[in-house]
Amino acid sequence: MSERAIRIGGFSGYLGDRFTGVAEVLAGDPVDVLIGDYLAEITLAALSVRYRRDPAHGYVEHFLDQLRPHLGVLAERGAKVVTNAGGFHPAGLAAALRELIAADGAGLRVAHVAGDDVLGRLLELQRAGHRLEHLDTGRDLAGWAATPMAANAYLGGWGIAEALAAGADVVVCGRVTDASLTAGPAAWWHGWGREDWDELAGAVLAGHVIECGAHATGGNFSGFTRIPGMAVPGFPIAEVAADGSSTITKHARDGGAVTTDTVTAQLVYEIQGPTYLNPDVTTHLDAVALAPDGPDRVRITGATGSPPPPTTKVAVFGGIGYQVVNTAFVTGLDVAAKVELLRTQLARDLPEGITELDVTPLGTPAADPATQWAATVPVRVMATAAEREPLERFDAAARLGSLYLQGLPGFFHDGAARLTSTPRPRIDHWPALLPMSEVPHRVVLADGSEVDVAPPVRTEAAGAQPVHPEPAAPELGEARSAPLGTLAHARSGDKGGNSNVGVWVAEDRAWPWLRDTLSTAALRELLPECAGLDVVRHEFPELRAVHFVLRGLLGTGGSSNLRVDQVGKAVGEYLRAKHVLIPVELLPDGGGNHVAD
Repeated sequence: MSERAIRIGGFSGYLGDRFTGVAEVLAGDPVDVLIGDYLAEITLAALSVRYRRDPAHGYVEHFLDQLRPHLGVLAERGAKVVTNAGGFHPAGLAAALRELIAADGAGLRVAHVAGDDVLGRLLELQRAGHRLEHLDTGRDLAGWAATPMAANAYLGGWGIAEALAAGADVVVCGRVTDASLTAGPAAWWHGWGREDWDELAGAVLAGHVIECGAHATGGNFSGFTRIPGMAVPGFPIAEVAADGSSTITKHARDGGAVTTDTVTAQLVYEIQGPTYLNPDVTTHLDAVALAPDGPDRVRITGATGSPPPPTTKVAVFGGIGYQVVNTAFVTGLDVAAKVELLRTQLARDLPEGITELDVTPLGTPAADPATQWAATVPVRVMATAAEREPLERFDAAARLGSLYLQGLPGFFHDGAARLTSTPRPRIDHWPALLPMSEVPHRVVLADGSEVDVAPPVRTEAAGAQPVHPEPAAPELGEARSAPLGTLAHARSGDKGGNSNVGVWVAEDRAWPWLRDTLSTAALRELLPECAGLDVVRHEFPELRAVHFVLRGLLGTGGSSNLRVDQVGKAVGEYLRAKHVLIPVELLPDGGGNHVAD
């Protein structure tokens, strides 16, 4: 137990993040624990396909190569490593790590957290009366058309804490919550109890901020033009104090920046509202406040906690067929008519068994274009089927390639990229609920002994998110039409089939305008794609933010919907481009510049 704040540094925010993350963190400012997050929902879907093909390698193999050169440094410094790179086979990654460490002679001890994989128990659980109901719709898993191929419960951080307390230097996890990678080490470091709700809530919030790596230091940030060193923004550090409050910072030598806006961007990312559920604690974000604490330092206070819900989420994935995707291009005038002709020609004599043919133009040509490319519109062509065979008969590459002399004028594909007819699996996502008492959370230590992690003794049913009344129409005075992004930042993301988008302003004086401008009705007008969706709106006055959940915008999940922006990462920037009325007194330089750029 230590009274000093624990310094936790991230080195990966997703599978595909910079390979050099471990090296960068170890070359930067000192940290006590390094955490690596690899398992986004859409990543799990892709990894599940690979795991079924080869169950011996259901983990993130390049993590071994990331860690390999640094084993001696980790041992010398006593720094711990916690990661969910174990994917579907944490025991396999732990074993591979032990072999690596033994060959190197570093003497590091490896433990892994197990119990999240419940695929083999789904029928047993259903027969016992567990509905594994859908998190959003409440429907029973038994009614799902897909056959489950992976099912992993979201574990909390107490297994990680137990492993560190038992002397582990590296803790390998599968599907723990992203925030658990931070909350577990913080609980171990400070000696917190299972019912230290406020402290745990603060650590969960700190974990939520740093789990996505450079998201907290300027990455994917709408104000990126004012962030220095954006070519390579550094990884973040969370200093979590004994009372659960935290300070977010970064390695001083690295690019990027930590500001109240970069931290706000991550706070409003991929949440469902002011109540943030976790297997260890329910975190309440209503009173969370941010304050600068020096250069590249932002202090987070105000998070409070209460007992967690009795259930945890289970990510169930199942195959629903196959898809083929290509991109072609149309140019110049009459783009809508050209796309319609392309659609008609592709759909002619469509093989039986093709379930969907989606032809989506991406953008519009410039008026009086300065270059050929300013007159060009990409068109995404996607065909789906329940089986491979109809797509193989469709032969997308040949069908697109047959249209050059008989189709629309100005039609081509990228000559440097081959068209494809090879079907790829489509994986659907079912976010289920399961009592935590049914999840065998346990830790396997370096000597093979196991430690069971009991479910929480105290739980509280997850109630509805707070309801915030719709605002009155804004009193604008003299106003001009300008992009929302002239004043506002935004960040969007995904949770299953839902997209969320948080919008905020940097100055207190603009907050009343934003709050009153972004009503649910206004949001629907700005984003016509949401016209038939259930839209949930919340306010975060301390953050000067309005937050929306766009239920169903992503279909049933990022891994299976037909949107080009599969996981809604660009929804926020799309919203910022929409024009709204802005009071002249708030406009910078009379409306000539975008202050949020």
